[in-house]
Amino acid sequence: MTSKNDRPGMTRRGVLGGMAATAALGFSASSASANPSADPSAPLDAQALEHLVVSVDDVPTAQFEWGTLKWMLSADQSPGAEQTLGICQIFPGKINPLHYHPNCEEILYMIAGRGRHRLGDESVELTPGMAIRIPQNVHHNLENIGWETILCLVSFSTGDRKMVHVQ
Repeated sequence: MTSKNDRPGMTRRGVLGGMAATAALGFSASSASANPSADPSAPLDAQALEHLVVSVDDVPTAQFEWGTLKWMLSADQSPGAEQTLGICQIFPGKINPLHYHPNCEEILYMIAGRGRHRLGDESVELTPGMAIRIPQNVHHNLENIGWETILCLVSFSTGDRKMVHVQ
């Protein structure tokens, strides 16, 4: 797979070059599809690609007392998405609220920092390079027990993630 920097007409933000980008990428201008999975053999055009490619710099940051969240992709940002992807930071000594997801499972991958993840009545220490799968309806949260900010990638098995706070 080539990187976006190898493709003419691609920018850091995604496909913005209209017909020039469409031609450079080999897509037909008349093949727009709101749901790319409808016909796997149909090429995508630049307009469809705008909903499939996102830059972290273009996503708003939700600020909390305990850290930040950036929702990269979900059904809200990318119509038809069947998954949700986010980037989470938890500040040293902080913990996100105890919660659960009634309609999906979550996978969390630790990029930086050291945390204690509560999963039901148990807890496990997580460090960079570790991942945890949180089943649907299981109460959980992550506490930063280190000196540096936790950075983790969170993924959900639906594009329409629901969350219920327990506390």
